[in-house]
Amino acid sequence: MSQPDHGQARKQRFQERLHVLHDTALHRKLKQHLPAAFNERWTRRHWIHASLFATIGALAATIVPGFSNAIDAPLPSAHSTLALPLPPLPPARRAEVPGDSWQILRVQRGQTLSDLFEVAGVPATVMHRVLDHPGTREALTRLRPGTEIAFDLPVNGQLRTIRFDRDAGHRVELSLQGDQVRERVLERVTTTRTVVASGEIRSSLYASALKAGLSPSAINTMTDEIFKYDIDFSKDVQPGDRFSVVMDETWREGERIDTSKILAATFSTGGKTYTGFRFDRGDKSEYFDLNGRPLKKSFIRMPIPFARLSSTFGSRRHPILGTMRMHKGVDYAAGTGTPIMAAGDARVQFAGTQRGYGNVVILDHGRGYTTLYGHMSRFGKIRTGQRVNQGTVIGYVGSTGMATGPHLHYEFRVNGQHRNPLSVTMPPPEPLKGAELAAFRAQTAPAMARIRGMEELMYADAGKDKPTVTASTATAPAGNKRG
Repeated sequence: MSQPDHGQARKQRFQERLHVLHDTALHRKLKQHLPAAFNERWTRRHWIHASLFATIGALAATIVPGFSNAIDAPLPSAHSTLALPLPPLPPARRAEVPGDSWQILRVQRGQTLSDLFEVAGVPATVMHRVLDHPGTREALTRLRPGTEIAFDLPVNGQLRTIRFDRDAGHRVELSLQGDQVRERVLERVTTTRTVVASGEIRSSLYASALKAGLSPSAINTMTDEIFKYDIDFSKDVQPGDRFSVVMDETWREGERIDTSKILAATFSTGGKTYTGFRFDRGDKSEYFDLNGRPLKKSFIRMPIPFARLSSTFGSRRHPILGTMRMHKGVDYAAGTGTPIMAAGDARVQFAGTQRGYGNVVILDHGRGYTTLYGHMSRFGKIRTGQRVNQGTVIGYVGSTGMATGPHLHYEFRVNGQHRNPLSVTMPPPEPLKGAELAAFRAQTAPAMARIRGMEELMYADAGKDKPTVTASTATAPAGNKRG
């Protein structure tokens, strides 16, 4: 062998030796980092684990691609739309399109008819056109909170129809067609039933009455019409007082729309029970006690509520003339424009200007009783000879005539003689007599029996365990009526 060949062989053996040493070192290093299970002989448990992992890996390799294919599958192509131009509707056809259709509004407290038309976007000129239609002004100018009014407004924004309830049984639709207003009256069936509601006051009368089933209007009838002359509801009512009411409920299309008609009521406070029964005398309804005496007094002492007494009845120095003169009435100081009410049912004897009284109204109450109201800034909606009810606004406070400031001069006369309005004995109201009294007793007996039956049922165990707030309702046989 030549010398170069021998050197090449030695170099090759050297490299082979290096590879062996490298592999040995790598094997030792790897063995140090591997778990003990791989550095020793495998047991049966190791082989079972390895088989299990291999099986799971095979299943994953089979299933995952399927999911991948499902996810990557392309979605079906979406449908495309194309806007096509349409010819515009003629004006005549547009007027027939309902557009916003019926816009229904409910009257809120303090809202007027003009407010509702403004909310609906209808001009005031259209409102006056509607009010000029016969029979409409009376229904639309006496709106109560909760009353529903609907406006039919097509897309052109012009009012086409207005809808409102003339009364509980009739709905009116007024269609505006050109210069004409066409009326359509729809009859609505109502059902009336008589119920008895009773309650005991714990927190407040209002809360207890609501829980007993009385509506706010029924509560006002009880406090402001029936018992206001006998009970001061701001001072006299105490926890534990009781009340019972027999009333007519009016239902329409499943909705209770009226409970203000109270037929009979009792109120127990301060160890005394007050009663009130509704009865028609002549052409108006009044409330009477159990013996047929009217609950409404003939006169109210103050024609202005919450006014300040600024001058009393009797001799005094006149504030303008400076001389001692008899002051034949009393003065109530109040701001200009404060409403003045009729002290009792009467006929307007005089309404005009009279010497130092300025604008003055004199009312004739019959049986020799008259009242005078002076220094008014303006008159109410009254005229000489007209009949007015107690509480009717006959004028407004002012300072016309001989007056140093706005006030009401009020006089009370009996057969032409002046009496002190603050101390005069007011005449009692006329009680029921004869046939009217007999009819009243026949009418009130069933109502009183219902109240007593309800109270016996509710308060039988009151002495043992008084309820915190007791309320119940009993329904009498229902009667149907229309309108």
